[in-house]
Amino acid sequence: MHFRSSGKVINTIIHSQREHLIVKLALQRPFYKYQRRETIAVRRSPSNPLQGIVRIGPLVFRAALGRGGLTGRKREGDGATPVADLPILAGFRRGGMPERDSAGLRLWRVGTRDGWCDAPGHASYNRPVRLPFRESHEKLLRDDVLYDFGFVLDWNLRSRRRGLGSAIFLHVAKPGYPPTEGCIALSRRDMLVAMPYLGRGTILKVFG
Repeated sequence: MHFRSSGKVINTIIHSQREHLIVKLALQRPFYKYQRRETIAVRRSPSNPLQGIVRIGPLVFRAALGRGGLTGRKREGDGATPVADLPILAGFRRGGMPERDSAGLRLWRVGTRDGWCDAPGHASYNRPVRLPFRESHEKLLRDDVLYDFGFVLDWNLRSRRRGLGSAIFLHVAKPGYPPTEGCIALSRRDMLVAMPYLGRGTILKVFG
């Protein structure tokens, strides 16, 4: 499957229900048109510039931020978390987990063939792709807990520009909150607590 910059889709696997599900969640109008919901504040921790404080109403969580800190000039590969308003557009979870979630939107189940392209020169840049995939990409099914639950944030996604960064997610943090590659990460326990507040259009407002 390839995703053109125009948003049109070439589906090379006929009659694949899973392919069509990915396309529907990633490119069709429900993914782009969202209803404004809760605004979640993300601020730098005063004690560690690579960690953050996430506030959702009365709830306050510790978070991991990008290894490049916060930036207003995000670029592919810099490891920084962009300072911006980042609406949630879609969500995913590890396939096969029996654990229920209470997210405010449907989470699609990822498996061994699900990836995300981070090759700026490819037509599928910052789009979900099916593996195997020759260009640079991330696997969405990981050996650790990071992508047990993930939410796709609208950074360089609805309107893409080459090299401005890809795969900015809200996902599960590693123990000890080590820096991410630019994403925002909560502990698995805190993610489950926060999930009822996470729906399509929920905005993560990252302050510099």
